[in-house]
Amino acid sequence: MFQVTFTEFANVLQASASSVDAAESHGCLCGALCTATDYSIERWLEELLPEDARAIADGEAEVLRLVFEDSVQALRGEEITFEPFLPEEDEALERRATLMAQWARGFLYGFGTGGKLPDGVIPANVDEFLRDVAQIGAAAVDVGAAGEEEEAAYTEVFEYLRVGVQLVHDELQSVRENGDIHPVRAGDDADGGLYDDELPGDRQSDDDPIH
Repeated sequence: MFQVTFTEFANVLQASASSVDAAESHGCLCGALCTATDYSIERWLEELLPEDARAIADGEAEVLRLVFEDSVQALRGEEITFEPFLPEEDEALERRATLMAQWARGFLYGFGTGGKLPDGVIPANVDEFLRDVAQIGAAAVDVGAAGEEEEAAYTEVFEYLRVGVQLVHDELQSVRENGDIHPVRAGDDADGGLYDDELPGDRQSDDDPIH
């Protein structure tokens, strides 16, 4: 679904002296798209790039534009094509699992900074998913021998994120359209203080790549 590769995306951010890694930056984008009524590419770039690096070369700007537009289309288009932007299977499993955790942390950050939801508006299934994402983001990477079972566990978590993020986006659609989500003010907590308390019990097996 992406018109550029993860490596191309990561290289552009590195060349632009971004302090945010590629996986985390895409997670941030997807989280913000779930809560922000009108989240622009300019706002996303403000999160990613130092002010003196925002006037980047045309080729690099095109890569970022494509990642942004592909992500918006995947979440908000008629076809269900969303997935977290992470390295392909030819990358080592340990690296993919590490970046998945980074993606999850970015998603929560973007969800919190995209817009402020009214108290009590988050459905129970969305709240449960967000808590699971926090758990994934805080997980230590331990892939062991990185065999078939570990690959299967990674794929299971990846699929959980893919389906769950789409669910969150769709569940909050009416809230976004009704204008009930307010901009986050400077100084507000990135996640609104959510999920700093004790998380639910680990739902993953001991063979999962992140636990």
